[in-house]
Amino acid sequence: MKLIRLFTLLLPILFFSCKKEPSKTLDKSQVISEIETMFDAYHEAIKQNGLPAEFDYLDDSDDFFWVPPGYKSAIKYDSIKTILIQNNKSIQSISFEFEALEIFPLSSEIANYSGIVKGEMIDTSQTISNFKIIESGTLIKRADGWKLLNGQSRNLD
Repeated sequence: MKLIRLFTLLLPILFFSCKKEPSKTLDKSQVISEIETMFDAYHEAIKQNGLPAEFDYLDDSDDFFWVPPGYKSAIKYDSIKTILIQNNKSIQSISFEFEALEIFPLSSEIANYSGIVKGEMIDTSQTISNFKIIESGTLIKRADGWKLLNGQSRNLD
């Protein structure tokens, strides 16, 4: 009798411990929406506060790298930070927006993207420059939101 009672107590435990976790389906539209919102905030922050506003949107882990326009190899976060601070000194205002953007969710925490960014910059001598940049990269979702993990960009004619 004790054996039957023990078996009836253990059976549910064994059943539920062996049951597979239901697989989470990737909600691609949710990921895309979150990333589009992040990019809108990113571009608005730069418009309001200049290039140093980018720091809130770059992943500052050791995994970060970027190949900026004109570079032939990847550089790390600290070098990007130095470049942004230096370049910001000669800029009176700058704005960016995506002319085209494709987002490719790989999971709920990782996505790739590709796009063309158009921008306008007014330097400290009041010279207006319009430009387009093609870029692609990987985004990662951290506790404080989506961040640029790595990528590359180059100027378009």
